[in-house]
Amino acid sequence: MPKRILTGTVTGDQNEQTITVSVQRSFQHPVLKKIIRKSKKYRAHDAENKFKIGDQVRIEECKPISKTKRWTVLTDA
Repeated sequence: MPKRILTGTVTGDQNEQTITVSVQRSFQHPVLKKIIRKSKKYRAHDAENKFKIGDQVRIEECKPISKTKRWTVLTDA
């Protein structure tokens, strides 16, 4: 099964080798037929600490690295 790849914006880089990425998705409400935007935050492994707040990044699903990290950073988006 292929790994999921998401694109988002870095919203936090306080921790060592970890960034927080906010991913937005849009969908149409089934009843109201209105476009809705939802966002979700993921914690991703950034081994080189090179990404800063505001950067666009692509993250890929991986095996658990810690209690909350299940994603790794691929590259700039």
